[in-house]
Amino acid sequence: MKTAVFSARRYDKTMLAQANDGVGHALLFIEERLSVETARQAAGCVAVCVFVNDTVDAGVLDILARQGTRLVATRSTGYNHIDAAAARRLGIEIVRVTDYSPNSVAEFAVGLLLAVNRKIARASVRTREGNFDLDGLMGFDLHGKTVGVIGTGKIGLIFARIMAGFGCTLVGHDLYPTPAFEALGGRYASVDELLACSDVVSLHCPLLDTTHHIVDAAALARVKRGCVLINTSRGGLVDTDAVVTALKTGQLGGLAIDVYEQEASLFFQDLSSTVILDDVIQRLVSFPNVIVTGHQAFFTVEAIGQIMRTTIDSISAFERGEPLVNRIPG
Repeated sequence: MKTAVFSARRYDKTMLAQANDGVGHALLFIEERLSVETARQAAGCVAVCVFVNDTVDAGVLDILARQGTRLVATRSTGYNHIDAAAARRLGIEIVRVTDYSPNSVAEFAVGLLLAVNRKIARASVRTREGNFDLDGLMGFDLHGKTVGVIGTGKIGLIFARIMAGFGCTLVGHDLYPTPAFEALGGRYASVDELLACSDVVSLHCPLLDTTHHIVDAAALARVKRGCVLINTSRGGLVDTDAVVTALKTGQLGGLAIDVYEQEASLFFQDLSSTVILDDVIQRLVSFPNVIVTGHQAFFTVEAIGQIMRTTIDSISAFERGEPLVNRIPG
């Protein structure tokens, strides 16, 4: 089936082609992000494959529908970038990747925590310049500290398990508590209580209307002073302007993020030779106690391989008229 693949990077082309080997879908790779301006490049494609920073709103979906698209497959678990109601109205099915190596994101979150707490990135830059002074590099032991986990699904649970191995006390918050978290010694609490008692807060919940800016100025006023915030989920969970203020006052002791609310215009491209106009991200990376990475927590051989296989399987199921097991409900 002819499929337009937007936001196609070199690794997307290589690994999606591998997953398609022997299957035979006609893949049209398009490096640009999907938008109103680029949607016409998918003319004649029954399926369109997108990623998290593609724009799949009502306007784009209307163009796709008029061009014959009947399936949108997102190479992600989250689908907040897709107007699902508009897709249903236009008769377009949406599928996602419901499961791909949750270890990849959980392990990366732990890596971010270690890096920002123990100043690993700063130390590495120093030693490359011949500076072996330890001043300004002091962190704290994770053992015995309280770690708050907002979202205890597959990824959050693995993160919690690793933190339990460090000897941390676990506090969680989730609309759907799981006994597996409590089996690790964790207890559930309200968001307010979790923020007030945690030395580290890690976000692992989806971006919904109810979780948008779950970490805002009011939440940051309630956090334990000096708390370290980790976000490997979705940028919209955090009010970045409020975080900047909390970092400046010392209310927030550190920040490590792999996602950013305005990342669509920045991430997955090389901007090293351009002037970045986003003043907020420029302010963030200027803080010595902040680490920003470009949405790479998912980026392992295992995870990408599973994402591509699931995507091809969903396209094949749609072509054969079979039930779509990864269909977005609604």
